[in-house]
Amino acid sequence: MKKETNRWVALFAMSLGVFMGLLDVTVVNVALPSMAIDFKTTFSNLQWILNAYTLMFAVSLLIVSKLGDMFGRKKIFILSMILFTIASVVNGLAPNLLVLDIGRAVQAIGGSGMMSLSMALVASNFSGRERGTALGILGSVIGFSTAIGPLVGGLLVENFGWPSIFFVNLPVGIIAVYLVFRNVKETPAYGAEESIDFMGMILSAIGLFAGIYGLIQKEQHMHWAWTDMRIMGWLIASILILAIFVFVELKVKSPMMNLTLLTNRHFVGVVILAFALGAGIFALAAYQTSLMQNYMGYSAFTTGLRQLPMSLWSLVLGPFTGVLGYKFGKKWMIAFGFIIAGVGLFTFSRVSTTDFTYLQLLPLLVLTGLGNAIINPMINTAAMDNINPKEIGMASGLLNVFRQIGITVGVVVLGLAQTKAYEASLNTGFSDSHMPNAAATGIHQALVNAGAFSGHMVAWSQKMISTPYATKVQDIVLTAFNKGMIQVVLTSLIMMIIGVLAAIFLLRETKSVDQKLDGNVRKED
Repeated sequence: MKKETNRWVALFAMSLGVFMGLLDVTVVNVALPSMAIDFKTTFSNLQWILNAYTLMFAVSLLIVSKLGDMFGRKKIFILSMILFTIASVVNGLAPNLLVLDIGRAVQAIGGSGMMSLSMALVASNFSGRERGTALGILGSVIGFSTAIGPLVGGLLVENFGWPSIFFVNLPVGIIAVYLVFRNVKETPAYGAEESIDFMGMILSAIGLFAGIYGLIQKEQHMHWAWTDMRIMGWLIASILILAIFVFVELKVKSPMMNLTLLTNRHFVGVVILAFALGAGIFALAAYQTSLMQNYMGYSAFTTGLRQLPMSLWSLVLGPFTGVLGYKFGKKWMIAFGFIIAGVGLFTFSRVSTTDFTYLQLLPLLVLTGLGNAIINPMINTAAMDNINPKEIGMASGLLNVFRQIGITVGVVVLGLAQTKAYEASLNTGFSDSHMPNAAATGIHQALVNAGAFSGHMVAWSQKMISTPYATKVQDIVLTAFNKGMIQVVLTSLIMMIIGVLAAIFLLRETKSVDQKLDGNVRKED
């Protein structure tokens, strides 16, 4: 009985670590206005607080996953939690932006270890149908922590100041480390006697860094062409370096990555699904939050509160996704989840108006939240199917890399779709406005420069200074933003369609991972 209890306590401990790590991805967005005041700087200067985490998180995933496979996943997971917790304290005490940026980068390394190894540890500590349930719960924690960030962030920042979003990780981290140490079963050190593939690690890190950084450049400069060398140069470098990485991995005796993973049709389907989920649903969160705060007038805390119909699904369905996967098949449940989310996106595109009422937004929140609550846990479980036990950590790392790349690509692609529709609508609106040319040109350019997220502030400033055409400007901006949001959700809908097709045609129904892992456990015993 004690062993049974410890296993579920272990799941709680690992979920706590994952929750802590992912919460800090979204919660920082809420704290940026307070940081700007305290550091006496602009939002553009604060961008690296976000970018440092995104970059280091992505480039560290494969490395920590491999180290976990080689030396024991529990050891590396605990070290990752300790690193994350210490970096969080440093961030809370940061006297300037440079220290905070560096602290966020270090924090991301710890976060990547917690994220990638938690799934592998759960798969190793559970067996049979319990494994599906446990992975489902972990997947739900992943979805819930991402969605609940604005609510928790708003609560902490408004009551205790921005450093509290980092200091709260200290007690949580200490508890999680203790519980993992006491209750999680260590995995074998599958490659402890092998030499570390330093070249592979370096190349994978540099290649991923170049690709993610190029996408971040595009995100921050939507009007730069893809052919601009400040973007294309990084993307070309990424492709070339990753090609060299593949060549090296095929030649070395103990490669960092077993490339046969990417010849497994089922696993390729899983990483495509992770990419589609990141690009279509996770990336959409930034645009939903912008709509609710900048155009609907909700505070950060109220925004998080009103997003609960989206985030609570993960908690409700988490314990049951494993059972549903066994009963109906993971591939069909994943496809169903993408369809449900797609219905929510399509519904919003049909009912959205410039009024931007919460009732219009509710179907989008409910159905994308329900879809995510089904998809995310099922993907985690499907990723473990037919994987050699000694490569589970790397498989988890790849899954998370593609999910992270999906989020980054999604933010860029959705932003381009929004910007194109927003600016086209502005052009039409000002052409038909009959405003004096000089005034129309100046305000039009100011709105283009501000972008869709901040256009409402420019329009409102016109009203505050009582210009005679202020109401007309506001109508133009609201119409343009609405058309931009419709394009955002329709672009996300394309990702949902890709997800449905990938699930149906690439995934296979198999339980071989259970047999392999359970057989491996019996051998150890």
